[in-house]
Amino acid sequence: MCSKTIGINFSFNIAVITNGGQVFAAGMARALPLLFLHLFQLFSMLFGVTILGNNSAIPAYDRHPTAQVVTLNEQLFLLDCGEATQMQLSRYKVRRSRINYILISHLHGDHYFGLIGLITSMGLLGREHPLHIYAPAPLQGILQAQLDVAAIVLPFPLHFHALQQEGVLVAEDKFSIECFAVYHRIECWGFIIRENRKPRKINKEQALAYNIPGYFYERLKNGDDYEPRNGETVKNEWVTIPNTPGRSYAYCADTIFNPEVAAKIKGVTMAYHEATYLDNLIERAANRFHSTSKQAATIARLAGIKQLLIGHFSSKYEALEPFLTEAQSIFPNTQLALEGVSYRIL
Repeated sequence: MCSKTIGINFSFNIAVITNGGQVFAAGMARALPLLFLHLFQLFSMLFGVTILGNNSAIPAYDRHPTAQVVTLNEQLFLLDCGEATQMQLSRYKVRRSRINYILISHLHGDHYFGLIGLITSMGLLGREHPLHIYAPAPLQGILQAQLDVAAIVLPFPLHFHALQQEGVLVAEDKFSIECFAVYHRIECWGFIIRENRKPRKINKEQALAYNIPGYFYERLKNGDDYEPRNGETVKNEWVTIPNTPGRSYAYCADTIFNPEVAAKIKGVTMAYHEATYLDNLIERAANRFHSTSKQAATIARLAGIKQLLIGHFSSKYEALEPFLTEAQSIFPNTQLALEGVSYRIL
């Protein structure tokens, strides 16, 4: 890994980490002019994940409990919502109004204690459009009790969806969300966000040559042949080419090492896997239903993914470089999930 800092004329810096051609914009977003940040998000973050919190259990060494924002075109997805998440959203200039889906993995406090604050702030800021929360069933009662005791009436529809079984949670034209069980001390879930793409891409030159009208292009992308009223059928393969597969991001929340997780995230583009401990504490990790850096990397290797992020670091560690060293010894294309850093899913 090589890193460098680039000076910009507006008296701020943006750190850039490069690895195998990947470019990650780093965490001084609070100092960036808003226009620059929006341009960066528009052109660089069509699919990526921004780390808001990467620590386990308690805040330590200016690291915060778990939270991530996934950007997929115009959609923002919040994965877990530990204490101080809304402060991190403000710090890194993430527009909370664009978050329409919140996915909570489990009900240990470092993964959801920031949720009620975020929800009520959304209401105070005048949100009107719906918010969907997917989480273990008991969270619904917890949230309702917190709203009731404060006599809060939200000005927007809040839809709670209890996680009950593995499978597809949301299926839209441009994306889908799935959940899968992981193996922790209590009920715990992982999530996969997939980019949906049409199976075919238009060869515009050929489509024009065959006089195919523009209104039919969407059907061409779906693989349909074009049949003009008078004339020979235009085969789809004459005017299209295969599209590249959609990208995907898997979030493997707190879990003991279990090769079954690898089967559940097989072939995703990028995965995040918890790595609470270094490998010399492998027994402690197992006793507490967590994983080590090498175990996270082993899951990545077994799953055949392209990129791995590791996080959920124990507060007993100040230095994080040993986590990266251990993981890269097994899965070289590993990065630390660092707060304020946005990682492109390529």
